[in-house]
Amino acid sequence: MRLTDWQLAFEQHLLSETPVANSGFAATLLGGPTLDVDTGLAIYHNAYLSRLQEVLRHDFSAIFYWLGDDEFASLTEAYVRRYPSAHYSLRWLGERFPAFILEHLVAEQSAPLAELARLEWTFTLAFDAPQGEPLTLDDMAHLAPEDWPGLQVTLAPSVQQILCRFNTVAIWRASKDESDFPHSQALDPAQICLVWRHQNVCHYRSLEPAEMCALAGMVTTGWCFSELCAELAVTYAEGAPLQAVTWLKQWIQDGLLERRAP
Repeated sequence: MRLTDWQLAFEQHLLSETPVANSGFAATLLGGPTLDVDTGLAIYHNAYLSRLQEVLRHDFSAIFYWLGDDEFASLTEAYVRRYPSAHYSLRWLGERFPAFILEHLVAEQSAPLAELARLEWTFTLAFDAPQGEPLTLDDMAHLAPEDWPGLQVTLAPSVQQILCRFNTVAIWRASKDESDFPHSQALDPAQICLVWRHQNVCHYRSLEPAEMCALAGMVTTGWCFSELCAELAVTYAEGAPLQAVTWLKQWIQDGLLERRAP
């Protein structure tokens, strides 16, 4: 048997649903005085699965907190059988986990659970994102008055957005605090939650619709600061510039924004 064939056979054994090895593959190995081939291969098989589940338990600790040991083990085993690790880094193992939950469970259970998994994965993406060059209050203090009207911004690389249709943030927070777990409830209206990394710490915040529209106008539509003030004047009248500056200051303090290139 060539080395590549042997490696593929070993991989097939690790990914199989049973720890019992193929007899042809097992025959290529020699047991030791205290450990026979079948037992040794079963140990490798079970240890591989356990390691993957450990990674998922770390990346989706709120899901683990919600489901408990047995249900989480069953769900994650089904997941790694459906979507085997295909990247050299286990960092990407859970990428398809939220979508798998929707595939695998009934809709009533899968929708809030998958949303919680998406929130947890969003934290992973934010933590690993490039640093970028977020604006600071000092940058704004040195901005020339004539540059304010045309100021345009974009989101810093780490900023992630998730639409929450359930009280997912409260559930996630309860898991972190190890407090009483709230019942899953639908939100009306749904909320946008931002997750980002600032000074090497992940932060999160839910935005009210008015603030989210203002932020989206600047970072997605491309409003400059004067256009933001004009849009806010419809609701805030003469107070529009103050509201615009208040939000802009908050976004910059949070480390959400970079200056958009001309």
